[in-house]
Amino acid sequence: MNKSKKIKLAISVIVFLIAWIIPTEAYGLAGLTLIQQRVIAMFLLAALLWIFEPIPIWTTSVTVIVLMLLTTSTSMVACLDYSGTDELFGKAIPYKDIMATFADPVIMLFMGGFVLAIIASKYKLDAGIAKLIITPFGKKSEMVLLGFIVVTAVCSMFMSNTATAAMMLTILSPVLATLPASGKGRIAMALSIPIAANVGGIGTPIGTPPNALAIKYLNDPEGLNLGISFGEWMLYMVPLALVILFITWILLQRMFPFTQKTIEINIEHSFSPKDRDSKIVLITFVGTILLWVTDRFTGINANVVALIPFAVFSITGIFTKDDLKKIDWDVLWLVAGGFALGVGLDKTGLAELLVKAIPFESWPTMLIIVGSGVLCCVMSTFMSNSATAALLIPILLAVGKSILPQLESYGGISTLLIGLALSASFAMALPISTPPNALAYAKGFIKQKDMATVGIIVGVIAVALAYVELIIFKGL
Repeated sequence: MNKSKKIKLAISVIVFLIAWIIPTEAYGLAGLTLIQQRVIAMFLLAALLWIFEPIPIWTTSVTVIVLMLLTTSTSMVACLDYSGTDELFGKAIPYKDIMATFADPVIMLFMGGFVLAIIASKYKLDAGIAKLIITPFGKKSEMVLLGFIVVTAVCSMFMSNTATAAMMLTILSPVLATLPASGKGRIAMALSIPIAANVGGIGTPIGTPPNALAIKYLNDPEGLNLGISFGEWMLYMVPLALVILFITWILLQRMFPFTQKTIEINIEHSFSPKDRDSKIVLITFVGTILLWVTDRFTGINANVVALIPFAVFSITGIFTKDDLKKIDWDVLWLVAGGFALGVGLDKTGLAELLVKAIPFESWPTMLIIVGSGVLCCVMSTFMSNSATAALLIPILLAVGKSILPQLESYGGISTLLIGLALSASFAMALPISTPPNALAYAKGFIKQKDMATVGIIVGVIAVALAYVELIIFKGL
């Protein structure tokens, strides 16, 4: 660990310890309990570690979960022979609720998505689909650019945007080799991949972790229970993504015009649905997507559908123990840590206490809705969009419940939470903003100033369009 990271880690720990040990009265929150204070301290620790990243972001989630189990759960109070009725100590969190965050149905949804991505790449189905879709766009440079945008966006709707970006950047490399080194068209092509991966991810509930986080709280049977389906989400979000991508296509052409008018594409792939395994992969891949899209008609929950390819590929020997190691476990732990913080805010009553302490009722409703999205976008520019959503969504859920009458004319809590989720995905100004950005920047195709310029412009336009749609259609 270098000196800079050590300093950032030290700052995070010091803030955490101060928040942990100061008297509860110092917070100015009437009725704040000791357990609630500990949750605040861990919330601050997670926020700082996710922002500064002195340690991998997934290890922050693991740390938070373990700390919560040891210091705020019923397992901890049992060790202290505590009855759970002390008003000053507060209400302990059931330890099973904290541990269950890693087995949450949304985690299973992501795991299924990772399995699909791993097998699609293993059998070259991803490259085969890419070539199949890009070829119809022809050889004109502007149309090839559009083809990469469309293919990347579609893939990122059902696959990890990181995996999608990695796949498409690999496919892009031989294409860039045909373009003049001094031409700006190379920049347009290279920037199209991360932007399309980030924007395309909003198209489905599984496209990006913030979407899944929002869906979790909106569809919680013990909470809002709005019953937003996979297909319903796509009905509203795919058109929005297409509009943003079309604007991006125009913008990239204007800012980085092509000097070479035509591009020859030669993507080698070996996928063939002739052998048994390839047929199983193709049928399962298509079948899973169809079940996700039509979940309202079939009645099969999207989280359950996600485990079908896991089972099919495992039973047939297509998915092996070596493939199991390729699952992005760090992402799963990151999301679980966010869920754990949400459990802490809810089960200890801290979220309700914080809401009562802030006079949101006196704030303009539009400021709460749009301001929260702008805040989320700014934070996501410098830290993980998943971490940002995990921090803000539980808080804004509590805020939304407290001002529900004011939100009704704007679409209710769904406008608030979905707006947050979308805003997190639209933060793409820096290489550190999202993994697709980092991958594209690491290839050496893009300068940081070009990424920042395009990322800010597209981000502002996307956030504005998202809130216009959500308010017009009153959420989903």
